[in-house]
Amino acid sequence: MSENKHTSHVAIAIDGPAASGKSTVARRLAQRLGLIMINTGAMYRAIAWTTIQKHVDAADARAVIAMLGGVEITCGVNDGGSTILIDGVDPGDALREDPVNARVSKVAAIPEVRDLLVAKQRDYLALGSLVMEGRDIGSVVFPDTPYKIYIDASEEVRLARRSAEGLADVVSQRDAEDSKRKTSPLIVADGATVIDSSDMDIDQVVEVALDTLQSQGLKI
Repeated sequence: MSENKHTSHVAIAIDGPAASGKSTVARRLAQRLGLIMINTGAMYRAIAWTTIQKHVDAADARAVIAMLGGVEITCGVNDGGSTILIDGVDPGDALREDPVNARVSKVAAIPEVRDLLVAKQRDYLALGSLVMEGRDIGSVVFPDTPYKIYIDASEEVRLARRSAEGLADVVSQRDAEDSKRKTSPLIVADGATVIDSSDMDIDQVVEVALDTLQSQGLKI
């Protein structure tokens, strides 16, 4: 399935590893282009957060799947950006805390979790054209979109960015877990243009991304 289901709407896929800057780039692009910004990482983080609230072992796939059967996941849009509620509750800033960081890759590796959330991600396209960031947007969620960017940066730079944000998750471990998982691993999607943000500030990356999208055929 791809964005062809909604011919008047387009999806811009922004993929990349942890702390590459993809979320900020996606948000800026959405603002510049007047599109909806979808943060898929927050969706997986919300499931990880729920395992904490429900005292479920995130590494126990069967337990996580059973948990999902008993919670209501509501995805929406507010002020141009995606939202997610678990049983009507917005986890808010808790999604960025260390306990969630430690669990999110384990949860994201469960095929049933990915199937559930990918379906919800594709449904967003019914609401309008969008910029969607994550780790498998160009490869799995919208493989047919011509608008694909992979934001990267050196591990050293990404570690520094995480530290500056006050987050202590280990970037190299996240990279390994996300790249080696069997279901929807983190890869550079076919047709994606790689942008290395290591030596650029965010404004420069956004401008390069806009130029890239134009070269891919997007009318700006």
